[in-house]
Amino acid sequence: MSKYINIRGNLFDLSSPKVMAIVNITPDSFFSGSRYSTKNQDFVSKVKSQIENGATIIDIGGYSTRPGAAPITEKEELARILPAVEIIRNEFPDIFISIDTFRSQVAKASIRAGADLVNDVSGGLFDEKMFETIADLNIPYILMHNRGTIETMHQKSDYQLVTNEIILELETKIKQLRAMGVKDIIIDPGFGFSKNVEQNFETLAHFEEFKQLGCPILAGLSRKSMIWRSLEILADEALNGTTALNMYALSKGANILRVHEAKEASECVLLFNKINHFLPK
Repeated sequence: MSKYINIRGNLFDLSSPKVMAIVNITPDSFFSGSRYSTKNQDFVSKVKSQIENGATIIDIGGYSTRPGAAPITEKEELARILPAVEIIRNEFPDIFISIDTFRSQVAKASIRAGADLVNDVSGGLFDEKMFETIADLNIPYILMHNRGTIETMHQKSDYQLVTNEIILELETKIKQLRAMGVKDIIIDPGFGFSKNVEQNFETLAHFEEFKQLGCPILAGLSRKSMIWRSLEILADEALNGTTALNMYALSKGANILRVHEAKEASECVLLFNKINHFLPK
């Protein structure tokens, strides 16, 4: 499995897991602590804190995909994302910036504004031009597993063998992307999308099977409903559960942890690396 991706001519080494910090420029993301505003004077200091606490990628999202979230136009999504990209790129020139979008035009404009890679929760489902755009831009692409449409994706959970079916569906898309010349692909099993709570846990239990796809693997477990529903708590109380599942994902081969809090995730990675040092290679 490849553990390197090329970002703007630089080899990004994922042999030691990395932390991606979530920065949502939205008023309605499911976890209130992830909501940022470029109009807030604290925006730069909040992003700086995530970087100082170990984030090597900042993932900017302008469109909430939580169940029941109101749709927004492409114009509004760009109005949220582009100022954030420009501020972060100017203030932190060495940080890698990911754009959380399923729209090809938003992806294109964001990359031109200074972003480095695209994180597509639809895996190319919601915009038929996304794969072509990624190939033209020659950038890394986070391919997340999902089913259905933006309206139905949270209900499409009809599986016989959930992990096997996710792997097959991702494999088909990886072949499409490779045929189009996309070299740097990161896969995301899509916890919380088109899967119920039990299916999420089954997928995590077999997380190591995603290595067969030959791509680095991202685990997006932070404060997901599989945690707070199981523990009968609120999303705001799910940091400890997030850390527990992140450590399990690392033990199963996760290369990137996508999280709301970089500090706890970075501590998790450090301790994992301490353990991993003594394991047979």
